[in-house]
Amino acid sequence: MAFFSSPPPWLWFRFLFLILYIFSLSSTSISLNSLQPSNLTLYGDAYYTDNSISLTQNIGSSCTPSSLPPPSFGRVLYSHPVRFLHPPNNSSASFSTRFTFLIKGSPVCPFGDGLAFLITSDADSFSPSNGYMGLPTPAFEVPDSSYVAVEFDTSYNPTFGDINGNHIGIDLGSVTSFHAIDAVSSGIDLKNGVPITAWVEYSSSVKLFRVWAGHSVVRPQRPVIALQVDLSNNLRELMHVGFSASNGQGSASHLITNWRFSTFELASLGAPVNSLGGGDCLMCFPEQSTIEMDGAHLHKKGPQARDLALGLGGLAAFIASLILTVAAVSFYFIKKSNKKGHKREDNERGERCGVELNKVPKKLSLADIKAATMGFNRSKIIGEGASATVYQGTLPCVGTVAVKRFARVENRLEGYSRVPFTTEFATMVGCLRHKNLVQLQGWCCEGSELLLVYEYLPNGSLDKALHGGGGFLTWEQRKKIVLGVAAALTYLHEECERQIIHRDVKTCNIMLDSDFNAKLGDFGLAEVYEHSCHSRAVTIPAGTMGYLAPEYIYFGVPTVKIDVYSFGVVVLEVTTGRRPVEDGGGDGVGVVLLNWVWEMWERGRILCALDGKLRGKCDERDVERMLRVGLSCVNPDHERRPTMKEAARILKGEMPIPQLPPRRPMVRIGSVLPEQSNEIPSLSLGAGGGDDDLPYMTPTSHFG
Repeated sequence: MAFFSSPPPWLWFRFLFLILYIFSLSSTSISLNSLQPSNLTLYGDAYYTDNSISLTQNIGSSCTPSSLPPPSFGRVLYSHPVRFLHPPNNSSASFSTRFTFLIKGSPVCPFGDGLAFLITSDADSFSPSNGYMGLPTPAFEVPDSSYVAVEFDTSYNPTFGDINGNHIGIDLGSVTSFHAIDAVSSGIDLKNGVPITAWVEYSSSVKLFRVWAGHSVVRPQRPVIALQVDLSNNLRELMHVGFSASNGQGSASHLITNWRFSTFELASLGAPVNSLGGGDCLMCFPEQSTIEMDGAHLHKKGPQARDLALGLGGLAAFIASLILTVAAVSFYFIKKSNKKGHKREDNERGERCGVELNKVPKKLSLADIKAATMGFNRSKIIGEGASATVYQGTLPCVGTVAVKRFARVENRLEGYSRVPFTTEFATMVGCLRHKNLVQLQGWCCEGSELLLVYEYLPNGSLDKALHGGGGFLTWEQRKKIVLGVAAALTYLHEECERQIIHRDVKTCNIMLDSDFNAKLGDFGLAEVYEHSCHSRAVTIPAGTMGYLAPEYIYFGVPTVKIDVYSFGVVVLEVTTGRRPVEDGGGDGVGVVLLNWVWEMWERGRILCALDGKLRGKCDERDVERMLRVGLSCVNPDHERRPTMKEAARILKGEMPIPQLPPRRPMVRIGSVLPEQSNEIPSLSLGAGGGDDDLPYMTPTSHFG
């Protein structure tokens, strides 16, 4: 191994020669490790739904000649144009894509027109007419526009030369297919509502266009279409890539659930090639084993290896040399390779952080949001907080939503310029896709208006469910809620690409869906850190009194243990049915929940802390487990608190119940910084900053 620690000159020369040659064919990939809202654009009726994008609306409740469903068409495109052609010599790039889709029909209406994978020079040119799948038509085209599409047609229209109502075709600038095959005879039924995975490849070197399709994520051996065609006349230098669909006189949902795409092999020195794939993807598949594409096409083995298919005659000797060179250099760079592999594994943890398409919220117009909320009518308010008001609204393509309208930022201290909208938006689109987190569906920033649009959760906040005088939460519902919050915080602390500290965990910020599943929301105070970061900048303590950890109030240094403390308060609140601080009556002295529960523990009457509504309706062992976990999480000594993962395991019975001291521990404030950190906590309030200016806490929830 010592030989490879210092490569000889001949190896470096060969390696550099190899790199120069490869770069003459393909440039460095553009990596999409974190999708921003501008990366995908939705048109028409397209909208985000659970783990997918629906291009059309399936709204056919009745279909008669006199009562047809309204036409529905939509499109999703990658927002940035991709280079496909090098004009000086008219050389085109090869491309490869893989995607999964399904078409869900209506039980009472005929199927819609179908769906198409689309490469177009004009993102805005499309037709709502029957049979066009939202593709451009001559009447709508602009001069010198062009497109290439692979259609999955579910409507028979002899006007366009359709062979039947269940076929796959290649369209070159016209909705009349250049080539088409019967899908059913190829073992694929486009209408059975089962997910279909398709692979589309084009090799510019041998002018070969191939399409595979099947009901499995493993690519079939034989393509359903293999066509010799030169696409250089149909491609332009820059084009848009995505999908299009329409319903015509029928009704169906056309759903895209996964998508990878890349271009490569643009045989022109210095001509950049855009890659939206390879190891990266817009909508990720679960990790799979080997994916091989033979011939002059993309060859992929695992998440790191990529061979460029040269497709040029007379290069057999060079290819042999290439293999030997790569084999030698790979030993030398094994450490770097392993490091990249570990980084990629980290990036793929926790619901494939930052790369799934359904995490990308849609930019909405202020006019649409005003219409959805009746001009922010006060009758639509469902929650109010220190920095935002939440309205219930209805968007045509989404349904009922919760619109969070942020207040204008005023009187901010110098050095304390964090804006809740900016923090929350950046956090939500960064790496937050978990079933126990409130999902962001859209956003708007126009003029002085800052708006975030979330999924609507009909059962409101946990605070209202516990203390609002409405319905009654059973013990099983309360256990499920606590476990859901624990799962959300475990994800934020340990499973996401970066560590996220919520800083405002409380019952007001825990929402309940129709099945009383907990969803943690309101990330306006969140702090984000690298997992390897050992130092913490001091912040002005923020949150809600009663939920704040003592060391955080004293030092202002956020750690995951402050979220654990807040979670412990929530656990006790859910179990006892009492607020963290309750009015003590006429003497004006409030009753602190933690003090009261500790008193019950010291007196050996811990079960008496249970909500009176639940007595006799739950297992006492479960109650004691829940209360002891809550007290462990609010231990004044932050080092003795469990992690969120440990707390979740104890609640599930996977770890022993923690042992508690016979009496409440004394509060001892010590440094919360790791020993290896030399950082001295300090806080600059800026010129002229006074204590009265400190935005100390958020007294009520943004979600109300």
